[in-house]
Amino acid sequence: MTTDTTVLISGAGIAGPSLAHWLRRFGFVPTVVEQAPGLRDSGGAVDFRGAQVEVLRRMDILAAVQAQQTAMGAQVVIDGDGEPLVNLPSAFFSGEVEIERGDLARILYDLTRDTTEYVFGDSITSLAETTDGVDVTFRHGAPRTFDLVVGADGMHSAVRRLAFGDESRFRQDMGYCFAGFTAPNHLGLDHSGVIYNVPGRGALVSSSRDSSRAGVGFVFAAPESPYARHDQAEQKRIVADAFAGAGWRTDALVELMHDAEDLYFDSLSQIHLDSWSRGRVVLLGDAAWCAGPGGSGTGLAMIGAYVLAGELAAAPGDHRLAFARYEERLRPGAELGQKQAKGAGPFLAPPTERKIRRRNRFYKLLSSRLLAGAFNRLTAGAANSVPVPDYPEPVALVAS
Repeated sequence: MTTDTTVLISGAGIAGPSLAHWLRRFGFVPTVVEQAPGLRDSGGAVDFRGAQVEVLRRMDILAAVQAQQTAMGAQVVIDGDGEPLVNLPSAFFSGEVEIERGDLARILYDLTRDTTEYVFGDSITSLAETTDGVDVTFRHGAPRTFDLVVGADGMHSAVRRLAFGDESRFRQDMGYCFAGFTAPNHLGLDHSGVIYNVPGRGALVSSSRDSSRAGVGFVFAAPESPYARHDQAEQKRIVADAFAGAGWRTDALVELMHDAEDLYFDSLSQIHLDSWSRGRVVLLGDAAWCAGPGGSGTGLAMIGAYVLAGELAAAPGDHRLAFARYEERLRPGAELGQKQAKGAGPFLAPPTERKIRRRNRFYKLLSSRLLAGAFNRLTAGAANSVPVPDYPEPVALVAS
């Protein structure tokens, strides 16, 4: 089918461009607005498993993703002297295929830039629904009207705030914070990673395709979730205070953090909504169901993009029906992902020495041959909870 339905997508990360691809394939006219001045090339690695890999295949980007995969090996839990305690197989963190988020964003942008209008350096400031569409104002650009609006702009979604209400109504903090950045690979890691813990704190360091660089992650208990979202100096102070006296090489890692220009800092939180749509506005990915680490978020968002576009194509002119079917298909997987991710903080940074030892024993059991099947089922979890449906044959792509 073909249609001249216009769709504004907020967010040029992963979910937004994925949706733009499928909308264009099904004949819609997508526009992506992104508040950053260009593509965000930072962020940790994301992995794909089960049905999520099938979506990459249907998008014809599986080969491109595999060509840039991290090819990560084992992750090693170490003690304060750097001695190994547990070896975790690559599939535990890296799935069937893993890629740096920035590399995936570039692949998706290259896939869609000739058939999608991208507006960087701007953001939505108001939404007003009419009988025929949504009147949208922007921070910098002129007002425009679109048939539909999609919020694919992450946990702190501006679209969700404008259409559904303040974030505090839907965000559930899990009592932990995460900080991540890149740094010189001082540990000499080669397609491998290390995990170090003291009670309530965890340091994760890994290096894959670029052997000169390492990704560093700090996870720590923070019952009151100190946001400081727009104050990077304060974020670095919070992390430094949390890891003061933590041992191993955490002091050196904190020093590297102070020099980092790509620090990501946030609480581990989830988003819970009774409905993902309001009239002509619908949410996708973390904006709708943010789960947190271990919740299969990126892969599920890309499946969601396919399903949302497919349901709009299958119900031409009836966005309410399409939105309802999209949510019906995705919500079970989103809820399972949230359930899986609930324990991410205590798992990555157990609160006591006893729980650290218990977690390490669990790691050993999971990586044993005896429990290989259970391990595979555990890691597949939410990845296979949403079957990938078939939709009407997409139209041929024609560059705009």
